[in-house]
Amino acid sequence: MRRLCSVQQKIPCVFLTEVRNEPSRKRDCQFQVVATENVNPAALEADIHCAVATEKIDGTCCYVTTYKGEPYLWARLDRKPTKQADKRFKKYQYSRKTCKGFVWNVDEDFREVPESWIAAHRVQHENGHPVPDEHGHIPGWVPVNHTNKQYCWHASVVNYDSGVALVLKTRGEDEGLFEIVSIPLVDLMEQTLELIGTNVNGNPYGLGSKKYPVHVLVPHGVLRIRNPPPVDFQQLYSWFQECQEGRVEGIVWHCDDGTLIKIHRHHLGLKWPVGDSFLNTRAVLVHVDEESDPDASEKDLFKSFSSINGKLFSCIQDIQFET
Repeated sequence: MRRLCSVQQKIPCVFLTEVRNEPSRKRDCQFQVVATENVNPAALEADIHCAVATEKIDGTCCYVTTYKGEPYLWARLDRKPTKQADKRFKKYQYSRKTCKGFVWNVDEDFREVPESWIAAHRVQHENGHPVPDEHGHIPGWVPVNHTNKQYCWHASVVNYDSGVALVLKTRGEDEGLFEIVSIPLVDLMEQTLELIGTNVNGNPYGLGSKKYPVHVLVPHGVLRIRNPPPVDFQQLYSWFQECQEGRVEGIVWHCDDGTLIKIHRHHLGLKWPVGDSFLNTRAVLVHVDEESDPDASEKDLFKSFSSINGKLFSCIQDIQFET
């Protein structure tokens, strides 16, 4: 099984989109981005009909690369415009129906980021400085450490002393069975993953509880769609509405040339999250056997998963640590 592409940029929609002056289904704003029925030329150029279709996971994006010489988990942090600059950008985008031609002053229009921040791969640079993409963001990353409360849920899935991370993946070639394992960070180098769980994005998969939260990393591209629909507006719409495998947030196509293309249910005017998501239709085996620190909290995820090592659950939602 070939390794698929990492997610370093905003991914374009498989269809050309248009901006409507309607409340967004996804974000708290007055503009809604919806798909037209015209396939995006970028998708055709990347030969999307031969691409690998994978489930789009609803969480927050992470990246594994070095920090101070060691493999480290990094959290997604896009450098975003100030409120006033963003308002100016949105007004221009709505009035022109495009963002092309908008001029940024990167030094003044964007919020500050930590010194450790790095720009994502393929971010364009001018005069040695990263510049915003068509969405008005500069994609980037910050290292996750256990002292930063803002990234405490990211930190819960890594153990830097042991150099491992908690990962959900398919078990071997059996795509109908998941396993949760501790994987050396060095084996995840230069990969992107999605952090999902109790305290991420409103917990669309219903994992854990407030008292005993559950979080795991899911490598991008690991959840293949076995019977993907054709790249056609109506057939995709029907697939999301009628098929069990379509009870997902969206699809990400991994093209042979490294291009990533996506479709989100919201692009089609469909609701997300949905009950009984496809992620929760597959059994999951826990295979975590880490020696825990005797002083570790009862809520330490490595300790909690080690306590149920070897157990098989009907779905990830059924994993509970209450005693």
